[in-house]
Amino acid sequence: MKEVKEIINDVKSKNFKPIYFLYGPETYYIDQISDYFEEHALQEEEKGFNQMILYGADIGVDDITANAKRFPMMAEKQLLIIKEAQHLSKSIDKLLPYLKNPVESTILVICYRHPKGLDKRKAPYKALKKNGRVFESKSLYENQIGDWIQKRVRSMGYTLHPKAMQMLIDSLGTSMGKIQNELNKLDLVLEKGAEISPIVIEKNIGISKDFNNFELRKAIGDRNVVKAMQIVKYFENNPKDNPLVLTIGMLYSYFAQLFAFHGLENKSDGNVSKALNIHSFFVREYRMAASNFGMKQISQIIHQIRVTDLKSKGVGAGNISHGDLLRELMVKIMY
Repeated sequence: MKEVKEIINDVKSKNFKPIYFLYGPETYYIDQISDYFEEHALQEEEKGFNQMILYGADIGVDDITANAKRFPMMAEKQLLIIKEAQHLSKSIDKLLPYLKNPVESTILVICYRHPKGLDKRKAPYKALKKNGRVFESKSLYENQIGDWIQKRVRSMGYTLHPKAMQMLIDSLGTSMGKIQNELNKLDLVLEKGAEISPIVIEKNIGISKDFNNFELRKAIGDRNVVKAMQIVKYFENNPKDNPLVLTIGMLYSYFAQLFAFHGLENKSDGNVSKALNIHSFFVREYRMAASNFGMKQISQIIHQIRVTDLKSKGVGAGNISHGDLLRELMVKIMY
């Protein structure tokens, strides 16, 4: 990400802004940036007196101002990192005087884990834009997360089986932070150069290689009713690891892709892979599914998925459990 590289270059070149305000729904880049400041902004011998990390739940805005106005000891800069600053959301406006006139010898890094950040119409945000750098850590779209995982795995020295990648996405969604945490677990047990396979995922992360959203998708595409219902039963018995919201999201994306497949004039493997943004490994699976579900049927299924989504959120569902909702949806899809 371009903005991340620009901030990292600020640290490398020691050309610091007095304030860095990091916010957004994706905590991965917020953590990466703040960790990089912590490790590289100051020399090791300077950190003892000039580096401080505070947490928003434990302090007030006055504490930030007092520490930010303190001058460094035997160094040109001091580093002040405020983590979990969203706990100060009700009083953050009181920081405005400092934001308007920051101390140049202080590097103030504010980690504000909130999707909306500050009101862009108000003075604090405008002061941050004028005197510092504001970074919004955005979530990746579903069609981007696969490439990101592949790059992370390569950079860590491993290869990744396509099914294992899909298992991670189906189970963890597009949260880069969650995915990186699971990859870090694998990094502790695998030898460099090893392949991250479905078996490795199951053994070390706990995602079943046989009962997951990926296998449910495949069972639906093959019209394997018995297998699909076995997976639904497993999900019902393990709801914490298999939230309905992720399964509904997967099903919607899957049938939207199948609908798009039918509309393709060029159905060569390469074009299908590119147009649907799927790994070439899965093209054959999509061909089979498309032969089992026509466009009209897919349209009806997408409608039923939307209805189930609303019911899962309490709209016209009564006391129907998530397990029964998914079972009901499977019947409407498969029959």
